[in-house]
Amino acid sequence: MISVGIVGATGYTGLELIRLLSLHPEVDLTVVTSNSETGKPVADVFPNLRSHCSLKFAPHEAPELAQCQLVFFATPHATAMRQVPGLLKSGCKVIDLSADFRLKDAQSWQQWYGVEHAAPALLETAVYGLPELNRETIKTASLIANPGCYPTAISLALLPLVQNGSINLADIIADAKSGVSGAGRKAAIAGLHAEVAESFKAYSVSGHRHLPEIVQTLTQAAGQNVALTFIPHLVPMNRGILATVYAHPSDSGTNWQQLFETYYQQEPFVEVLPAGAHPATRDVRGTNQCQIAVHTGIADSQRLVVLATIDNLVKGAAGQAIQNMNLMFDFDETLGLTVPGLAP
Repeated sequence: MISVGIVGATGYTGLELIRLLSLHPEVDLTVVTSNSETGKPVADVFPNLRSHCSLKFAPHEAPELAQCQLVFFATPHATAMRQVPGLLKSGCKVIDLSADFRLKDAQSWQQWYGVEHAAPALLETAVYGLPELNRETIKTASLIANPGCYPTAISLALLPLVQNGSINLADIIADAKSGVSGAGRKAAIAGLHAEVAESFKAYSVSGHRHLPEIVQTLTQAAGQNVALTFIPHLVPMNRGILATVYAHPSDSGTNWQQLFETYYQQEPFVEVLPAGAHPATRDVRGTNQCQIAVHTGIADSQRLVVLATIDNLVKGAAGQAIQNMNLMFDFDETLGLTVPGLAP
């Protein structure tokens, strides 16, 4: 049993962390923080947790955090980087669900996030928490940079291809659609029901903050530079991401279905569907699962198409963070994460 805290527990990912951790048999959730809801019972803010969490929200700087063995940060960008160094010095391990430690280069981070990094020395030592790529280093890490939701889906769709060297690494396209919870739990006109319902749009076409993270991950996996065109879209649903990835094969003799099945055969949370299948976001809703389908032989096209679906709040955030926690503390990797998908 480990003592755990959550900083920023009133956003969608913080709520999801409480929901999942309250059922984890090896976790004692001891402190959850929110500057906006300090002093309020968790159950008053989130009635769905009434019989699962009896804590009250503490402020972000609560001294009890330093007594935890692990602290999750589910805060906006540029928040965790100011508090994490002190927690690490106290002997606490940290999993940050924001982007504060995902990029290795401080200048690149400043370019994409608009502020100077407060703890640049930690960027190199932080471990990127994609278990399918970095499982062994995650096990011994003190600081985990939990991947973003788009990077998780797109990277899992591409890892077998870039590591195999069987596609043109200079010409990859990722077209990804996300539900509105990906923008966070905040009051914003763009997220209002009347603005999102019965509509569908692309955004950040000139460059999304997740682009350098995805390229960094794929470059690590490929061992050489990767060029990616990434266009995100907003769709009128609460949860889910569908990533459609297009690549030019460089080897016409590869059995693509077998390549993916072999690559992921030991992965507990990646399911390669039968060839030509069409995964749907509803099938992974509420789960830590990524479903992948490979399409070849597309009429009048030389491209290979890979589809990947995840729940952006689970495998794309809180669930993957708990998967990382399980690895860090030598628990069964699937502990607390084996729930089936929600339907309908």
